This record gives sequence, C-alpha cells and structure tokens, in this order.
Amino acid sequence: MRILIATDAWAPQVNGVVVALVNTVACLERWGHEVRVVSNEGLLTVPTPTYPEIPLAVLPGRAVARRIREFDPDTIHIATEAPVGNAARRFCERHGLAFTTHYHTCFPEYVQHRTGVPLAWTYALMRRFHARSSAVMVGTEAIRALLEQRGFGNLAERTLGVDLELFRPSDERFTDLPRPVFLSVGRVAVEKNLPAFLGLELPGTKLVVGDGPERARLERRFPRAVFVGTKTGGELASLYRRADAFVFPSRTDTFGLVMLEAMASGVPVAAFPVRGPIDVVTEPSAGILNEDLRSAAMAALMLDREAVRRYAQRYPWEASCRRFLDCLVPVRQPRVGPLALDRAARG
Repeated sequence: MRILIATDAWAPQVNGVVVALVNTVACLERWGHEVRVVSNEGLLTVPTPTYPEIPLAVLPGRAVARRIREFDPDTIHIATEAPVGNAARRFCERHGLAFTTHYHTCFPEYVQHRTGVPLAWTYALMRRFHARSSAVMVGTEAIRALLEQRGFGNLAERTLGVDLELFRPSDERFTDLPRPVFLSVGRVAVEKNLPAFLGLELPGTKLVVGDGPERARLERRFPRAVFVGTKTGGELASLYRRADAFVFPSRTDTFGLVMLEAMASGVPVAAFPVRGPIDVVTEPSAGILNEDLRSAAMAALMLDREAVRRYAQRYPWEASCRRFLDCLVPVRQPRVGPLALDRAARG
C-alpha cells in the first residue's frame, strides 16, 4: 500500500510526535508498504513563536499539493494541525479525498499556558481541523473522553508503542552523580510543568534531558539540577537505564511516550494521576501516580525493575502499527468513520 503521511513534526526535530512517526514509518516499511512523508523539508520556514526550535512552513500549499499528486497515495494520514498538515487537509477536501488525522498534542492547553487564549477558542479551531477526518486517532481513553466532551467525532484509539530493543534494562547505574538519580526527559517548556519536579525535596540528583525555551531560566532557578540537553538513540537509552526513577510532571500530555521508554528500560515512573499517565501507567507495579509527586517519586524507588520492564513489553511498536493500518481508509472511497471498527477493537 502507498501511504502518505503529512506532518509538520519530522527529523531533525526531537519530540514525541517525531519519535512516534519515525517508528511507525520504519515498521510499515518493514512490512512492505511504500511510505512517503510530506514535511516542511525543502520549504521556506520560520521559527514557531515562543518555540524557535520548531520551524513552520510558509505558504506550503502548492508544494504539498504537488508532492501528494506525485506520490499518488492509496491512503493519506495527516499527523499535525500546523501549516503542512493544514495544506494536506485542504487538498483532500478540495479533491474529495478521504483522510485520517491524529490528535497528538493538546494544543489548546499549550496555547493557553503561553498566551492566555481561552481553551474554547482553540478547541473550536482543532474541531474544525479534524471535522472531516475519517478517523481521528488518539493515544488514550482519557483523551478520547476529553475530545468527545469537546464535540469531536470519529475518534479511534491507537495506543503508541516503544522500541523494546533500544530501551532495555541494565544493572549499570550512575557513578558520577549522587544517587538516587531522578530522571525527566522531554521538552524544557512551560507546558511540561518541570518546576513541579525540580522544586521537590528529593535526595540524590535531578537529571533533566531535553532542550527548549525554558531551559536557561530553569537552570538559573534550580542550580542543583543537572541539565544535559537533547539526547537521542543509544546515548538517551543509556541515561534511562542508569536512572533510579523517572519523574513525569506534565499535566497536559496526550500520552507521554517517554514514560514507556523509561518503563521499557526497567525504570519505574512517578507522575500525577492525570490524562496521559492514568492510561499509560495502569498498574502499581509499573509506576506510582499521586498528587503528592514527591511521595510518588520516593515510592517508585521501591518497585521491582523487572516487573516494570514486563509491563512495558505489552507495548511493542508492531501492535501500534497494526492499529494504525486498521484506522486508515482508501483515499478514493466516501468518507466513512471507523466507529464500528473501534468499538470492536475495544471489545
């Protein structure tokens, strides 16, 4: 099958959406599908306001349309709601093509954090973007419920996965940092709520992996924390497996792929009991969810790392990719939602 994925998030960006897409594409190609990613590569871009690390394409409509025509896909998936994704959506609607989308990011909450814009305004824009999608893929039941309350339709659960070969346990621990080492991985941005972690009274070391617009300010505010910037591949996997616990302070994530990466490495998770964590960490053997994040972090140190790893093994990328294929629709058929399929998948 010829699968086209339109996305504004793509390498060399480093974030959960890119990780999910890269692993999905790799899995689909192993299975013999031909995949074309339409991104902002080769297009004129400008930095995202307040987030210069992420480029946004400028007027990409013609280029996106040309790339879609040249590939002549059997199915089209639109992964992001930014300029490239919006150009692909407009092309599909103009030519009567069916397509699917994915609600990867809680943009309304992010925009509210940064600008104060009311949630209702941004949710209205998101609802309009996804309105004609044959399947709006979501990572968790909590996000499905949230979007249903906000008036979204054609929602289809598609849980993400983790690379169980790259992220694996080890007996190795940090020797150059005071232990226990409490690790956090992700964008260093206001919506990730890092002060809730960095402000905790914890023994040992707080280690932050990632970069973003808040890094300089947080380094000044929390000088005892260790910031090492963005890490990928084997270097990132090594940091995970040497940590003693993983702390996830975000309250606005749709999934939280980094929690799966930590658990696949045998590292127990501490998080707030909010959407994202409540769907990803569903058993107390894998992590501790508590509004008292310090108590959760300390309790996580006592969990069995082998049990944590076994829990993560329920989430191979292959299962996530099979679900992705189930949700896709042919571009040439009338727009039909996958609701019956999704009900069957949920039992």
